[in-house]
Amino acid sequence: MTASTNDIEKAAGVLRAGGLVALPTETVYGLGANAEDPAAVARIFQVKGRPPSHPLIVHIDSAENLDNWVEDVPQAARLLAEHFWPGPLTLVLRRGPRVPLEATGGLETVAVRVPDHPVALALLVAFGGGITAPSANRFGQVSPTTANHVRAELGDAVDFVLDGGPCQVGVESTIVDATGRIPTILRPGGVTREDLEAVLGYPLTVPSTSHVRVPGQHPSHYAPRARVVLVEPEKVVTEAELAQELGHRVGVFLPASFADAPVKAHAVVAVPASPAAYARGLYGFLRELDQQGCDLIVASLPSEEGLGLAIANRLRRAAGPRPTV
Repeated sequence: MTASTNDIEKAAGVLRAGGLVALPTETVYGLGANAEDPAAVARIFQVKGRPPSHPLIVHIDSAENLDNWVEDVPQAARLLAEHFWPGPLTLVLRRGPRVPLEATGGLETVAVRVPDHPVALALLVAFGGGITAPSANRFGQVSPTTANHVRAELGDAVDFVLDGGPCQVGVESTIVDATGRIPTILRPGGVTREDLEAVLGYPLTVPSTSHVRVPGQHPSHYAPRARVVLVEPEKVVTEAELAQELGHRVGVFLPASFADAPVKAHAVVAVPASPAAYARGLYGFLRELDQQGCDLIVASLPSEEGLGLAIANRLRRAAGPRPTV
């Protein structure tokens, strides 16, 4: 934990005064406000340029406090909270009276989680309430995984930045709709579908679309400035070199299975073979290629098992509604 006790107390004071605090979590850095202060929550939307109908996640300090924020918690939700909190799992449940509609995009459901980061948990305890916190970046763009990413993108729009070091998971939490009899995965993330199914004892679906509005489901999301094009793994090198010949400044996500393949491109990122390492580095890789001046990024989707499902989801969102080549 890099932030000092004094920093945490100062950040808690900023939240009490209606200000915005960037805080580290195990997934990405969040842009936090007092979850019970509609004016502070509204400022999050203003700073991010986020549509007010797009729900936010309320972070709390423990599973024991869940009933203070939601109503009607099914047994499956309690089981998941018991196993995965603190951790990168968000549960969508019925909104309790403490949660203003400004935080839910006008919905009667609310997304809640307990982050697994010592700085975030210390801040939640010091503040003594819930913190509404989407990712600390402009809406639709690449999520921040370091404090410097936040400072570079949001600057003085944030009242205080807590530095907790690099995020260890690197992609956002898994969002599970737990309002019904059978939970549904609305956004793949840091807790894998396989782990959720092992705890629940039955298979879960991951619908491509859902009537439930949740963070990160905009058609184009997690996107760098460069255009992202998805191709089959065996076509990454040839597609990248063709685009480079056509005058693009091409960045390449070179799959681990093609690590020794020579490629003529403006910049090359060697994708880690480990899905955990890939997830941890994904947003940093996208930012790096932006910083190197790439206008086109050629990548392939990983196997959609384990964390690969979350990585593939983020790459598809980064590519936007354009079709896969």
